[in-house]
Amino acid sequence: MTSELPSEAAGSRAELGQADEGVCPHVDREDSGVFAQSDSADEGGFGVVNGSFSKGWVGWCVLGAAICASVLSFLIYFHRVEILLFGDAVAHINIARRVFDSRYPGLLQLGTVWLPLPHLLMIPFVLVNSWWRSGVAASIPSMVAYVFGVVGIFRLVRNGMSVAGFSGLRAKLTACFASAVYGLNPNLLYLQSTAMTESLYLAFFVWTLVFFGEFWWAVRADRSGKGTASSLWKCGLCLLGACLTRYDGWFVAGVVSVGVVLMVPRFASKERTRTWGTNLHQVIVFFVLASVGPLAWVGYNAVVYNNALEFANGPYSAKAIARKTEIPGYPPHPGSRRLVVAGAYFSKAGFFSVAEGNWQQGWLWLAMIGTVWAVWQKRKLVPLLLLWLPLPFYMLSIAYGGVPIYVPTWWPFSLYNIRYGVQLLPALAVFLAMGSSLVVSMMVTETGKRMVAVLALGFVVVSYAGVWRAGPAAFLEAWVNSRTRLQLEGQLAEDLKKLPPDSGLLMYLGEHVGALQDAGMPLRRVISEGSHRVWMQPADPQGLWERALADPARYADFVIAFEDDPVWRAAHDRNLPEVARIEVAGQKTAFILRAR
Repeated sequence: MTSELPSEAAGSRAELGQADEGVCPHVDREDSGVFAQSDSADEGGFGVVNGSFSKGWVGWCVLGAAICASVLSFLIYFHRVEILLFGDAVAHINIARRVFDSRYPGLLQLGTVWLPLPHLLMIPFVLVNSWWRSGVAASIPSMVAYVFGVVGIFRLVRNGMSVAGFSGLRAKLTACFASAVYGLNPNLLYLQSTAMTESLYLAFFVWTLVFFGEFWWAVRADRSGKGTASSLWKCGLCLLGACLTRYDGWFVAGVVSVGVVLMVPRFASKERTRTWGTNLHQVIVFFVLASVGPLAWVGYNAVVYNNALEFANGPYSAKAIARKTEIPGYPPHPGSRRLVVAGAYFSKAGFFSVAEGNWQQGWLWLAMIGTVWAVWQKRKLVPLLLLWLPLPFYMLSIAYGGVPIYVPTWWPFSLYNIRYGVQLLPALAVFLAMGSSLVVSMMVTETGKRMVAVLALGFVVVSYAGVWRAGPAAFLEAWVNSRTRLQLEGQLAEDLKKLPPDSGLLMYLGEHVGALQDAGMPLRRVISEGSHRVWMQPADPQGLWERALADPARYADFVIAFEDDPVWRAAHDRNLPEVARIEVAGQKTAFILRAR
């Protein structure tokens, strides 16, 4: 690789070889040093810019440690029967199950609000009945994504530190620290054990920035070729995955696309006579990949639901749910139409994901040191600064998208959507590690360097110990909000098992599909709100769901109704014989009624 470098890059390489104790004093040579190091000075980990997987032991140790942490965490929560505490986790795994196990199987069962990729990835695993019932099926994709996310943090930080002029050893140590801070986070360890989408999205997000960074740094270093173009289309592929996992990805895709546009003139000028055609092709491929996810989802909603924005303003959207939960005479959720307050609540949720009490302030200051230093590097570390993109996205979502976040120390002193704060974990992990490394490099003596390194490590250990002692915020949110629901669904499942095995049911699955999952009852036995032609809007009078509500006895043997849900409203005046009633404090009463 070094034969391709201009003479300036070779000089930069020589300088970096002497920079083992700190930042290279000559940073005017742009980013050449990272390419000069990537093949020769990098025997200890994953390849830097060329994307290769080198045979060094450091990178493999990071990979192995991530796998061990993922499996151990999953086994603990699985043993404690806590991987399906989130109501959304139960909903996710059953959406995947409905694709092949329902009255109307097919991809239309994916619905409209939640993006489809997490459910599609679960389908091969929910085919195994025991994995579906236990929740293991949904944990597998999440755990794999977690491992990729940890490795991505390692590679991202290592690239960034090399670009900034740190030695290969310092870059690897900082990258290991950042990946440990990310991978050992108590909240992420719980979420990656569940069907929730945070782990999968964060993996796509991190690798988007890895490949975007490699493209950015290669173009700025006047280096073009297959490796540079490859990074660009891989970045687009990761953006496609992110855009089909969470709507956060749409925001990231827009910002990263702007970054690529800014680099196109410089990219186009490299070896124009030989590679411009290839470069242009790769740019087009990137933009296709970055845009096809949102366009396809909007088109799907337009064709199937006759409303391109059904996911944003339909009856199951976040805005619609927020309107239903509003209480007249009470203020809306904190941050509604107030960007600054929205940012404060999201940031607080982010700090709750890493620390408790006053320790959160330490994370703030250390992360700010790393961020300010990255800004001071001018345009060198722009890809790393994009780690803060979740902040403006959630500010807008809370203020104008009907997305509330409640934290226990601020009004209304509750836990709701606090798990969203884990989206800031990559930024906090990366900039805390880089800020700590910067402070170490400022120390004059070896003793001072070691002391600062030990203090930084101890700070993270004590912070995470406090989180474990209080309970990870994401886990507490799931546990607090699921206790009565799980009690109701458990009792209902026991009664469902007593019904004849060939009986048909009429039930609204929007809230308590977990009861059928607990009972191991095939979803195809149930006429539910998904049992109709969804493209018939606003209603399908000839749909099976609508006809069953109009005449339950004709289409179902038993009716499962929850007070005030659509089935209850259709059946409560028909004097159907009551088979069982389940009453749990804090939940609507459930009824099993004999229809015929």
